[in-house]
Amino acid sequence: MAYYVGIDLGGTNIKAGIVTDTGEMLNRSSIKTNANRPMEEIIHDMGKLALTVIKDAKLDVKDIKAIGIGSPGTPDNKEGVLVYSNNLPFNMAPMRKLIKDIVNLPVYIDNDANCAGMAEAVAGAAKGVKNSVTITLGTGIGAGVIVNGRIYSGFNQAGSEFGHTVLVSGGEPCSCGRKGCFEKYGSASALVRMTKEAAEKNPSSKLNQVIKDEGKINAKIAFKAMRMGDQVAADVVDQYTDYLADGLANAINAFMPEVLVIGGGVCNEGDPLLKPLQEKTMSRPYFGPGVKKTVIKLAEMGNDAGIVGAAMMGKSCVDDGIEG
Repeated sequence: MAYYVGIDLGGTNIKAGIVTDTGEMLNRSSIKTNANRPMEEIIHDMGKLALTVIKDAKLDVKDIKAIGIGSPGTPDNKEGVLVYSNNLPFNMAPMRKLIKDIVNLPVYIDNDANCAGMAEAVAGAAKGVKNSVTITLGTGIGAGVIVNGRIYSGFNQAGSEFGHTVLVSGGEPCSCGRKGCFEKYGSASALVRMTKEAAEKNPSSKLNQVIKDEGKINAKIAFKAMRMGDQVAADVVDQYTDYLADGLANAINAFMPEVLVIGGGVCNEGDPLLKPLQEKTMSRPYFGPGVKKTVIKLAEMGNDAGIVGAAMMGKSCVDDGIEG
C-alpha cells in the first residue's frame, strides 16, 4: 500500500489528509488559512499540517510517496511555484521549496478544480473512466478535465477555464474583464442574481415570501418557490438550466468526455435540476448519428474532493516520473 498527502488550500481553510493509492482517505485535519498573512506563513502552516496528518495516521514521513496540493489560481508544477491566485496573497509563491524545508518529500501543485476532477475520476462519479470533465457550480465555475487518466491543463497549467468562455455576447460583466461569461449565467451566484431580479420585478411572487422566510437570497430560493407552485420561480429555474445546458454542451463538444460530472451546492436540488438539465444538455452537443453519448452525473466526492484529488494528482506525477 502506498500513501500520499493531499492538501486542499482554500481562502478560508487549509485541509489535509492521508490518501491511499486507490483514493481512500484515511484521515483529515484542517486549520484556518488566515489569508491576510504573508504567503510564507501560510505555506509554512501547510507543511506543518502535512506532518500532523502523517503523525495522526501513525505513519512516518518515509511511508509517504508525495505531497499533492490543490490551490485556487495558476500553478507551475514544473518549478513548484504557485504563479498567481486572485483570492490569496500569492504571487510566484515557492510552495515546493518552502514545504520541502519542513517535510522532505516530492511536492506537486495543481489547480483546485483540476484536483476535484481527478478525485471524481479516481474514486467518484467518473471512476473507471479515462476521459471525464468535472464542473463545479459555486461562486464561480470551476472545471477539471481528465484525458487518458491525466489532468489536462494546457501548456501553462492555466487551461480548462470553461467559466470564462462567453455564453452571451455583450452580457453580464465578469471579473475576468469580459462580458457574458458562462460563470455569470451558470454559477450559483448567477442563480442568486436571477432570483433577485425576478423577485424585484414580481413583488407578488412567492419568491419574495421565501426570501423573507430565509432571511436572505440564496441559490435554493427559486427551487423552493417552484415547489410551492410559483410560476415566476419556475421560469427562473428554467432559464438557469437553459444557460447551464448551453455551457455544459460546449464543454462536451470540446472534449467529448465519457462522463461529465457536475457538483456544487446547487446540485443538492437533485432531480428538479438534473432531469431537465440532462434533457436540455443532451439535445445540444454535436454527437451525430450513431455516436456514443456523454453521461451526465452528479459529483460524489463532496468535501473530500480537494484532498483526494490533490493526493491522486501527486500519485499521477510520481507514476509519470515527474520531478517533485
